[in-house]
Amino acid sequence: MARASSSPSSSISQIRDIVGQFVGQLSALIEQDAVSRARATILSAFSGESGVGPTGKRGRGRPPGRPPAATMLAIAGGAVRKRRKAPIQLCPVPGCTNRAAPVFGMVCSKHKDLPKLEIRKYREARRAKRDKNKGKVGKPRGRKPGRPPAAKPVAKIAAAG
Repeated sequence: MARASSSPSSSISQIRDIVGQFVGQLSALIEQDAVSRARATILSAFSGESGVGPTGKRGRGRPPGRPPAATMLAIAGGAVRKRRKAPIQLCPVPGCTNRAAPVFGMVCSKHKDLPKLEIRKYREARRAKRDKNKGKVGKPRGRKPGRPPAAKPVAKIAAAG
């Protein structure tokens, strides 16, 4: 086998040049891909579109929902605050410590069959007790005082003439 008539230092420098060019091209491609992915992620987060397809429209299937507010704030760099849950509501029946549920009309499963008037009385008694303990007079529930009831529409009678 015949070898090329070049010195070892020149072949090493040629290899270094080729490897340097390859590394430069590879890093440029990786950077370009990373930038395009980041751009697509940010655009889809703010517009709610996934950007799939030539026109940015999706194909079949369920479309993605809006990203949660926490994700939007995290992308924008804002502080993320969690939602505070409402306090647990208890059954209004005196002596009952069970949780009230909307499916039972905001009473517990044990008292779901009580008449609504009785439940209303229990709630008003609890409210009065709470207001008495606070030292405040509670506002009456229902229609605002001093306001006449809504007028009912009267059917117009055509005059026979």
